[in-house]
Amino acid sequence: MTHEPSPRRQAAWDALEAHFAELAPRHLRELFAEDPGRGRRLRAEAEGLYLDYSKNRITDETIRLLMILAHESGLAERRDRMFRGEHINVSEDRAVLHVALRMPQGASLVVDGVDVVREVHKVLDQMSAFANQVRSGQWKGYTGKAIKNVVNVGIGGSDLGPVMAYEALRHYSRRDLTFRFVSNVDATDFVEAVRDLEAEETLFIISSKTFATLETITNAQSARAWLIERLGDPAAVARHFVAVSTSAERVSAFGIDTANMFGFWDWVGGRYSLDSAIGLSTMIAVGPERFSELLAGFHAMDEHFRTAPFERNLPVLMGMLAVWNRDLLGCQTVGVMPYDQYLKRLPAYLQQLTMESNGKHVSLDGTVVARETGPIYWGEPGTNGQHSFYQLIHQGTTIVPLDLIAFAKSLNPLGEHHDILTSNVFAQAQALAFGKTEEEVRGDGAPEHEVPHRVMEGNRPTNVLMGEMLTPRMLGSIIALYEHSVFTQGTIWGVDSFDQWGVELGKVLAAQIIPELVALDEPELHHDSSTNALIEQYRRLKGKEDA
Repeated sequence: MTHEPSPRRQAAWDALEAHFAELAPRHLRELFAEDPGRGRRLRAEAEGLYLDYSKNRITDETIRLLMILAHESGLAERRDRMFRGEHINVSEDRAVLHVALRMPQGASLVVDGVDVVREVHKVLDQMSAFANQVRSGQWKGYTGKAIKNVVNVGIGGSDLGPVMAYEALRHYSRRDLTFRFVSNVDATDFVEAVRDLEAEETLFIISSKTFATLETITNAQSARAWLIERLGDPAAVARHFVAVSTSAERVSAFGIDTANMFGFWDWVGGRYSLDSAIGLSTMIAVGPERFSELLAGFHAMDEHFRTAPFERNLPVLMGMLAVWNRDLLGCQTVGVMPYDQYLKRLPAYLQQLTMESNGKHVSLDGTVVARETGPIYWGEPGTNGQHSFYQLIHQGTTIVPLDLIAFAKSLNPLGEHHDILTSNVFAQAQALAFGKTEEEVRGDGAPEHEVPHRVMEGNRPTNVLMGEMLTPRMLGSIIALYEHSVFTQGTIWGVDSFDQWGVELGKVLAAQIIPELVALDEPELHHDSSTNALIEQYRRLKGKEDA
């Protein structure tokens, strides 16, 4: 049973629903024809990013009503509470301070009696010193050789952030260093990551907030065994392992020197941790100066979100349009299509950011939500997706809003490649918006039997987000833009965007099942009949002798 929102919020929703009922029958072809200035008006710019949102199924009145909803939902107040370090993560009674991770040196933010910015910069200085040691060859492995390979071991935000940032900034990375990322507890992930590496030249970064995450610690233990087997001495661990964690006790017990532990804080959520010590592998790859540029991009978008009027605020606009598409248009998914190969892991990163944050069915006060929340995010770099799933987006029965991300300049100019790539961004947005009518298809001379198959309905919403070039600063601004868009959506839906209790139950049940899979004798099973049968079949197959 759903709860009723407050009267003020209900009034805003009622106005939006009445407006949508009037707007729903109208097509983007009609809206553009009636309003020649639409494409130049429904846009916004900030921190080098240009957002064209004119191809959403909206009018100026839609934006006006969405801004009313944002104000009445307390978006400004909740945003300011986050920036002040108040405990807005209510279910865990924590501050939410990823914005402090990118505040410049000399800034101050006192939370619970501690200047967190000063603490952040202590860790950044420690990271910079270590990164410079590795990059210069000053940091030696156990046998006296310099490090040539860096393997980040983590999962969730401790993997998705570093691997996304490394791939995104590969153009700026040290090409004489090899970077690998291990996350899956499937042994194949670790085995393939280290297959061609020399142990005496390999550094492992074990990234785990608690240093107790099952998948990460299992992989870390395998890495430890792999190293010792090849170098012959457990003492080698101290020169080939560092930790990113909050648990000095567990780090020490593992065999890592706590002098080589890079800390962070409980107010850093995993999916918001790239710009903390979790980004150590990224800093080693691109260097401390480039990492600082990345942080500056984050901070610039933070300040834009904190200060810009809602109607010109990129995260607010994108967040409110996402709410409109989810709750009024009824769209269950969002496609994020970066037209830059370096951003190939951005959709996967955004999946965690968006779905772990707002995939919630209860509100901040614990009652069932009144609206649909948390659309499914997915995507693939352009133009690859155009030759696979864009067929459904153009002519399928499901409307999928798209974020198309483009840059005016390529980091790797080569002939006409970039112009061809970018032409597809504009063409896809145009085709999705306006489609192709029966008359237009016939006008092209199509045989009559092909006409219905060639018609494209159009009226499918897109955002086009464009910058000059993918730089570390630009990447930081893009990520912060999505972070604050997610925050905006969560505020409107009234959910806690900073907890993730939904990931816990599966972990608990897995811990109960593991002993039943490895027991020498037949265990007594007390699960449901399906789970019991699956465990029995697994044990039979596992014990079956190879032919």
